[in-house]
Amino acid sequence: MILKRIRLMRLVALSAVLTCVAFASCDSGASEATTPGRVVVDDLGNKVAVPAEVTRAVSLAPNLTEIVFSVGAGDRLVGVTTFCDFPKEAKKIRKVGDTLKPNIESIVSLKPQVVFVSTASQLEAFSKVLSDQGISVFVTNPSTLEGVYRGIGKIGEVFGKKKEAETLIKSLTKRIAATKQSLAQDGEPPRVFVQIDKSLYTIGKGSFISDALKKIGLESVTSDIDNPYPKISKERARILDPDVIVISDSPGNDAPNDAMEESKAVRQKRIYRIDADTLSRPGPRIVEALENIAELELEWRSANRKE
Repeated sequence: MILKRIRLMRLVALSAVLTCVAFASCDSGASEATTPGRVVVDDLGNKVAVPAEVTRAVSLAPNLTEIVFSVGAGDRLVGVTTFCDFPKEAKKIRKVGDTLKPNIESIVSLKPQVVFVSTASQLEAFSKVLSDQGISVFVTNPSTLEGVYRGIGKIGEVFGKKKEAETLIKSLTKRIAATKQSLAQDGEPPRVFVQIDKSLYTIGKGSFISDALKKIGLESVTSDIDNPYPKISKERARILDPDVIVISDSPGNDAPNDAMEESKAVRQKRIYRIDADTLSRPGPRIVEALENIAELELEWRSANRKE
């Protein structure tokens, strides 16, 4: 499971390149695959033609499934991946393979009007097969928190749920502002190391998690690494000496790597375990993850406040 999660997050880092390859044959015009009722622009700048009312869709990433449900269109999903486990209703929807290797034949048999893709199976052949069947492909590729919001808005637009999406975005934005305010303090912000996996996969430049932490006033100690999801050496980990360690809590990743044993975070017991799915999926629940980090940080500050 951990290896699958790492592969999935590494694919996030590669998605921009892969998706450009995947749709290299597409121009900026609207897809001819679907009878144009409306045109919605995806994260690659492709003008995607969708029917006036989208009633059948497939999601090929857990975060996209969560977004579809969050804007009130979960009943329109006819296919999802085996990784799509939230909300609980998603578990009842027909599975079309996993995010890394979706079953194209299964997807086509479901006759969706739109397939939502994020990080996997971005191959030219994949796009062509769907296009030949009259199925539009919509790509999201968020690298910032604003990108997550934009994806929510666009998916809401596809389903005719623009108002619901806008309401959700406003709510998430207010919660982020409140979280940032709760953490506001004099001096430099806490320096945070995010441990995606115990083998020292972490976040870097271009990761939406790095940007999200910054939005609430925290600083990732690896945000300067020119790779969204790098694996660092133990030597580099020892040098980082973060104030806080955030652990993407999953089986086998529930404690800091031994390389961090002398860090300020470990010495001060400033280690926060956050549910991996809420932290790693670029969807609405990233805000919940940030709120949980803030709550744990405030508890630590209260317990260690100097009189």
